Amino acid sequence: MTLIKSISGIRGTIGGVVGDNLTPVDAVKFASAYGTFLKNNSNKDKLTVVVGRDARISGPMIHNLITNTLIGLGIDIIDLGLSTTPTVEIAVPLEKADGGIILTASHNPKQWNALKLLNSKGEFLSAAEGELILKIAEEESFVFSEVDELGTISENEAYMDIHVDEVLNLPLVDAEIVAKRKYKVVVDAVNSSGGIIIPKLLEQMGVEVVKLYCEPNGHFPHNPEPLKEHLGDICKLVLEEKADFGIVVDPDVDRLAFISNDGEMFGEEYTLVACADYVLSKTPGNTVSNMSSSRALRDITNKHNGSYQASAVGEVNVVELMKATNAIIGGEGNGGIIYPELHYGRDSLVGVALFLTYLANQEKTVAELRASYPQYYMSKNKIELTPQIDVDAILVAMTSKYKSEDITTIDGVKIDFAENWVHLRKSNTEPIIRIYTEAKSQEEADALALRIIAEIKEIAGI
Repeated sequence: MTLIKSISGIRGTIGGVVGDNLTPVDAVKFASAYGTFLKNNSNKDKLTVVVGRDARISGPMIHNLITNTLIGLGIDIIDLGLSTTPTVEIAVPLEKADGGIILTASHNPKQWNALKLLNSKGEFLSAAEGELILKIAEEESFVFSEVDELGTISENEAYMDIHVDEVLNLPLVDAEIVAKRKYKVVVDAVNSSGGIIIPKLLEQMGVEVVKLYCEPNGHFPHNPEPLKEHLGDICKLVLEEKADFGIVVDPDVDRLAFISNDGEMFGEEYTLVACADYVLSKTPGNTVSNMSSSRALRDITNKHNGSYQASAVGEVNVVELMKATNAIIGGEGNGGIIYPELHYGRDSLVGVALFLTYLANQEKTVAELRASYPQYYMSKNKIELTPQIDVDAILVAMTSKYKSEDITTIDGVKIDFAENWVHLRKSNTEPIIRIYTEAKSQEEADALALRIIAEIKEIAGI
């Protein structure tokens, strides 16, 4: 069992030993650190935090611990109850709150939960802010409020509807043209909050919804990470129902994958590609994704005469570069769409609405749309090293070996060749190098990965 303390929040498995797992004591400790951080950085007499959770079994327990801890610090709570990550992100600025917490372990299995921490803009905290919260937690320098200064809780369960309305009001979303197409769509929401909000959005766009695993009870029927090996049921159901396509979201609804009408994966990497193709066709501009995402986004951006840039891996880094380059759409290759017209956060609802509008304007099936894009294939591997091996020295050696190629070192080492690329990233917690490759065929991507692994082993002397 595991407890992972990082700049983006605290994540761990429920139960077990304090300090080794996400126990009630650990939940209270890190909620206290976050609340203390907000109070230390504000001149206001009274602070407000928005809190929402996904449908995990441990959600109500963790939720009560977090909200009551913040009340004990004198902070008022706007409680959204069962919600999604992007819904909480939207609620924070609309409520003029000072921060937000989403209780979700995203795509991790049901034994996990986590605290995702937001600033007053409804965006994830910076690395420096995250480090400061970890320091406060370590020092346990908390001062709780006296009885007359305790915070209060106000419940607001309207935000899923508000979120849907905000998406439908976007200029590039056209529910009327979608409704005319009379689409039939299968939804797999892995029995979490997406089972409420995604059908709600689809029905308001005139789409017939076939629900699969949409009961928000937290009992995930398969591994909740939306990868091909976990999605056999929906691929089969799309064919059986003769549906136009399928939609898959993770438990907190910030990752989006499509199943084509032929029952095949559209590809998480291509969720962003398709949405960007539509947005760029209407509002030319720049795009951003992280360094481990498909080159296809660069190709589509170039087609529309925009500029593409790659950030370090991590949503915070993508958002930072999007702001710096005035990108009009961006995200990550894991199916995360960031559309600043609504907010700076990965949002499956935005992705669904943009995709549907684009599809309704095309005389193509989803499978035909997928076939129209540049065809790239990825291979994701890792090499485990011994603790005695200097991982940084290996990355330096690989940089030197390929110094004549286009190299980026802001996040590990990325080597861009003419026809393919490789990205090497070291783990911060164990002696592992993760190896991502992409090429124009699966065989080429796999072969490139094997070649790089052999080179690393030679350098490491193993």
